[in-house]
Parts: sequence; structure tokens; C-alpha cells
Amino acid sequence: QVQLVESGGGVVRPGGSLTLSCTAPRDIFRSYALGWYRQSSGNHREWVATITTSGITNIQNLREDRFAISRDISKNTIYLQMDSLRPEDTALYFCNTVPFRADYWGQGTQVTVSS
Repeated sequence: QVQLVESGGGVVRPGGSLTLSCTAPRDIFRSYALGWYRQSSGNHREWVATITTSGITNIQNLREDRFAISRDISKNTIYLQMDSLRPEDTALYFCNTVPFRADYWGQGTQVTVSS
């Protein structure tokens, strides 16, 4: 089974920042656009951000001023920099290809924004 491994989540106060990391197998990293998704309690999983194999980025509307996606090709890793975090950003964050593949979902990394 393919594994994309997320890390970097935690508990942060409103207004704080976190950087999430996702390491993918090299062949997947080099062949597909990758992205971040999130799922908060009681809601469907939603797309957050994409980075293509060319490095073009796209962030979901309403978050593009607070979130940024980037990558380190040498590490087969993508990142999600999240600033000015709000309680509504609390969710389990996942990475996957874009569009996603059902068999690529990992365990995710929990982000909790709370005072």
C-alpha cells in the first residue's frame, strides 16, 4: 500500500502558526500534483491546497492569505504553512494526490486551534 506520511500537527492558540509536512514515495512525488485536504468533526473531507509537479500552487479561496503550500524536491516532501490560525481550522489534515486516490490516504495529522 502506498503511504504518504503527514506530520507537524499540534495544539496551537488562535493567531498561531504551524507547518505541516508530507513525505511521499519518490515516484508519486515526481509524477503527480500533490495537495492538502482536511476533515473537521462532522464534516466531509475538503481540499485545501495543491502544488503541481511544476511547482504551481493553488490555495482554497478564503485561506490564500493565511496558508501557503511549498515543496522540497530533494526530500520528496510538501509543506503547508498555516498562519493566523483560527478555531475553525481545527481538523485532521491529510495529503494526497490531486485529484486524490482513495488508496493513498494516510493517517493524517491533527491540528487543534484552541485557547
